[in-house]
Amino acid sequence: MTERRLPVKQLVILSICRFAEPIALTSVFPYIPEMMESFGVPENDIARWAGFTSAVFSIAQAVTGIPWGAASDRFGRKPIILIGLFNTMVCMLLFGFSTSLPMAITARALQGLGNGNVGILRTTVAELCPWKELQPRAFSIMPLVYTIGAIFGPTLGGALSNPLRVDPRQPHGGSIFERFPYSPPNLVAAALFTLGIITGWLFLKESLEKRKHDRDLGLIVGSKITAFVRKGLHISKKQKKIHTEREPLLGQAKVANDEEATPKGTNAAVDEGPPRIRDVLTYQTILNLVVYTLLAFYTLAYDQVTRTDLVQTPFVH
Repeated sequence: MTERRLPVKQLVILSICRFAEPIALTSVFPYIPEMMESFGVPENDIARWAGFTSAVFSIAQAVTGIPWGAASDRFGRKPIILIGLFNTMVCMLLFGFSTSLPMAITARALQGLGNGNVGILRTTVAELCPWKELQPRAFSIMPLVYTIGAIFGPTLGGALSNPLRVDPRQPHGGSIFERFPYSPPNLVAAALFTLGIITGWLFLKESLEKRKHDRDLGLIVGSKITAFVRKGLHISKKQKKIHTEREPLLGQAKVANDEEATPKGTNAAVDEGPPRIRDVLTYQTILNLVVYTLLAFYTLAYDQVTRTDLVQTPFVH
């Protein structure tokens, strides 16, 4: 029996796709109160609108998370992941070049509405690594990537926003960074999303069982690029065989062993149809969701409130 291994290459590709998303969520925290001030929001209302503008992304993402998951069940994981990345990239640029509060809120809302990748990426990990003994290691990668992105996000936003130190209350000058002082971190984030889109399109393999064998133009182009690079590096012909280019990257040496190594329950679950709600929302599942929600609430609330408190004028008694 073939030894089971983590699909390292595919997990790395998923990590690249995932990395920019926490940056999109957290990079706005350092400068959003100052951005509200530049929109002419009264000082007493800055905290309220800064919090709402930050939160509307997560609210919108929570509303559309399940529909996007259902779409990935129908059309495949890969296209939905790429759509989510592209939408977030465009909305990051729209937010960075916002000139009013309604425009900024709309950009953040659209950013969340068009991205359901949080759940889809985790589902993809489960499908790429269906073996229970390896899943703890596989599932630990996405939270790690999120944490790293959440570290880089505020750092990026604080370091790059308003590079010319424009006074938020004064009319802006003629240069692009004077007119749009909060665009630099969003431009960098958009570049990271572009990297994720290109990498995912070229090298990410479909994990949904019924879509695995569909023709994928991105993989075809990616395999040609890989073959060209290998040829340039003088890799031996044995390492350039076509079957290694199309291997599922699960560590098997032979495609014939895939069905043997994959648990039988995987295919059976596909044939049984969608599960009922009561089958999904068990007591343990609900408990896990509640705990996870509280942890996320405390973490993001602390990040947002800390930044808002630092820029607020203290009350004088």
